[in-house]
Amino acid sequence: MILQYLPLLFTEPRVFAIVVAAFVFSMLMGLIFHEYCHAVAADRLGDWTPRMAGRLTLDPRAHYDPIGTTMIFLAGFGWAKPVPVNQYNTSNPKRSLLLISLAGPASNLVVAALAGLPIRLGLVPFNSLFGGGRLDPTDPIALLGLFLGTVLFLNVILGVFNLLPIPPLDGSKVLMGLLPDPLARQYQRLEPWGMGLLMLLVLLPLLTSSAFSLFSVIGPVVAVLVRVFSGEAVAFG
Repeated sequence: MILQYLPLLFTEPRVFAIVVAAFVFSMLMGLIFHEYCHAVAADRLGDWTPRMAGRLTLDPRAHYDPIGTTMIFLAGFGWAKPVPVNQYNTSNPKRSLLLISLAGPASNLVVAALAGLPIRLGLVPFNSLFGGGRLDPTDPIALLGLFLGTVLFLNVILGVFNLLPIPPLDGSKVLMGLLPDPLARQYQRLEPWGMGLLMLLVLLPLLTSSAFSLFSVIGPVVAVLVRVFSGEAVAFG
């Protein structure tokens, strides 16, 4: 994903540096804090599985997946090491599954909201290569707006993407926590097909000659949340 902005290194090196810094910060914060919040939620609800596995920490080494996390920086798609949980160690397993699963995406939206606060208060302009306009690369405040706008945008994407009800994403477990038990058991049968469905979403541009993409699915929700957190409308294209 970073590679598509490589030409900026030669035309606007400061802009490129800010984009890379925002991307690295977003991915590390978005993935590490995301998994940590799963672990905290499970621990607070009575499941000590994450604590015993050494996952109740913000140390990136505990959550880093050698393949999945590296892929995010190269391909824009990947994963951190999933936190092991056992909701049956809690007093209300169904409710615990719902809350533990929600904790991860919620953490991404909290990071997005914090990044968007200075923008919403008018302290810095909203600048994002994902939807903002041109910026003055010599203006430190504009570059700060680029950093915060990119962090905001990427964390909204992470949060919304993880809420898709497709196994093994968090949204699938949230849905299982909401469905009546008979329907939840039927829905659980989709798990073996989950990674295939996700790959189809990722490959939609290739399969449809760029007519559809992952953003065809999550883009409208992302746009609404970006506007809520920043106060700025954003158009993707």
